[in-house]
Amino acid sequence: MMQQLVLELAPPTAPTLENFFPGRNEAAVSALRDALVGGERVVYLFGEPGSGKTHLLRAAVREAETLGQTALYVGAPHAALTVLPDCDVLAVDDIERMEIVSQRVLFDAFNVLRAGRGRLFGAGTQPAAELPLREDLRTRLGSGLSLRLAPLNDEEKAAALTWHAAQRGLRLAPEIVGYLLTHCRRDMGTQIAVLDALDRHSLEHKRPVT
Repeated sequence: MMQQLVLELAPPTAPTLENFFPGRNEAAVSALRDALVGGERVVYLFGEPGSGKTHLLRAAVREAETLGQTALYVGAPHAALTVLPDCDVLAVDDIERMEIVSQRVLFDAFNVLRAGRGRLFGAGTQPAAELPLREDLRTRLGSGLSLRLAPLNDEEKAAALTWHAAQRGLRLAPEIVGYLLTHCRRDMGTQIAVLDALDRHSLEHKRPVT
């Protein structure tokens, strides 16, 4: 039981663009990569919870930092949101949950970013035009590239688990993948956490996963 608790509490792997299984969302990954090296200056991602928005925003910030850029990720409740004149990348998550003060700060931050070399990446559950925000902020969020993220279906989730396992050098039989999808919470965050626990258990006991 103690060993199980240790495995469950292990921190998740840091999100990167490389460890994101895109499924039907390859365009979003490509758009963020391109934006970081001179493409679109505003990229807005929207989709239902679990579609990968947070992973991609955090991954984009991490990628920006490896490129020597100054980057900041902010999620709800957006208390850390501020206007940074030297910021290269600002990634704002949960935009539909922004209260009026944070909306004002984001509006000012957008103008600072546009006046310089900065880029704004945003994410929410709705298209930019439908966000419950002040009109001028909605307009600015919709001024760049907007992409809808499609959540993984069952076939794609199975492929994602097999792919993530292969990245770890772990071989999973199809029946094990089916078991994980049937008996564990189906969101990919939980699925990957369980996969990581199985990988550690396999390495510690020097036994394959069965």
